[in-house]
This record gives sequence, structure tokens and C-alpha cells, in this order.
Amino acid sequence: MNRLDQDTSQASRPIRPLPNLIFMSRWLQLPLYLGLILAQGVYVYHFWVELVDLIGAALGNQAALDHILQAVAIKGGVQPTKLNETTIMLVVLGLIDVVMISNLLIMVIVGGYETFVSRMNLESHPDQPEWLSHVNASVLKVKLATAIIGISSIHLLKTFINAGAYDAKTLIAQTGIHLAFLLSAMAIAYCDKIMASTTASHSKHIH
Repeated sequence: MNRLDQDTSQASRPIRPLPNLIFMSRWLQLPLYLGLILAQGVYVYHFWVELVDLIGAALGNQAALDHILQAVAIKGGVQPTKLNETTIMLVVLGLIDVVMISNLLIMVIVGGYETFVSRMNLESHPDQPEWLSHVNASVLKVKLATAIIGISSIHLLKTFINAGAYDAKTLIAQTGIHLAFLLSAMAIAYCDKIMASTTASHSKHIH
């Protein structure tokens, strides 16, 4: 019996009860992804609340302005009293932060479900994300690490804009944390590259 016949024979063999139970346990992750969808809805609501308040403040609504000024105020810093360029920038950075976290949630929900639970069969769908066509656990980790770096960059930029309200230790600590995220992402990408090279070399050796 050649290798092709062996693979065909193994593929047609029914799964034993215990391995089938273990394999079916992957569906226990489904409530987790549904919960993340609900969290996505909370972020969408928060985004629109902040956006409506920003527009209201720009149009002269005092209640919206008070909410915006309180949202961007830093403990120990000088609280702004009007809607200026810095205040608008901080609010917009907050909105961008929400969008980037929302993108991170989408990658975890869609990529995680596709990788660990069940195939979605989106190959013929016109809106299939480009990264989903070749997603696996390694690719997902790299993309998540990259998204976390983007989120960290937004928070670091907000800190530097209000640098006067922080001491040197806080600024150095946040910069160090951001560099740690960056180095971690580079390490994950490098390990993924080594694993991909090893797999390709092994496949070439077999053939």
C-alpha cells in the first residue's frame, strides 16, 4: 500500500469516541467569541457617545463641552477650559484608540474562530479579509502583536501631548513598555519566520 492509499484509508476511518469528544470541545470557545462580539457593541456605543459630544461641543453645547473637557483632563495637570486644538486632538486620538481596539477584536473573533473552532468558508465572499486566506495561529499572533503596538503608540502619543502633567519616571516607564511590546512583536515575527523556513525545508526534503 502506497502513501496515498494509507492517507485515504486513515481519512475514511471513523473517529473514536474519546478523540471525537476532545475535538468537539473546541465549540466551548464559541461563547467566548460571542462575548467579544458584545464587547464590540459596547465599543461602538462608546465611540458614538464620544463623537456626538465632540460635535456638540464644537457647536457650542455646554454639557457636551464639559464632558469632553473632563474626559481629556489629566490628574495633576491643568484642566483645559475650552475646545482648542490640543483638546480636539486628544479626543480624536481617543476615537482612533477605540477603532484600533475594535479592529483587534475583529481579528481575534474572526481569526480565532476560523483557526480554532470552525471554517467559515469565505473564499468566494467579496469582503473576505485578505489576511484571513492564509491565517493560522502564528500569523494571528503576529497580527495581534502589531495591533497592540499601534494601540500602545496611541496611548504613548497622548502621554507625550500631556507630558507636562507626568513625571520623568512615568514617561520613561510608558516608553519602556512600548519598546517591550515592539521587541515582543519582533521576536514573535522572527520565531514565525524560523518555523516557516523549517516547515518549508522539511516539506522539500520529503518530496
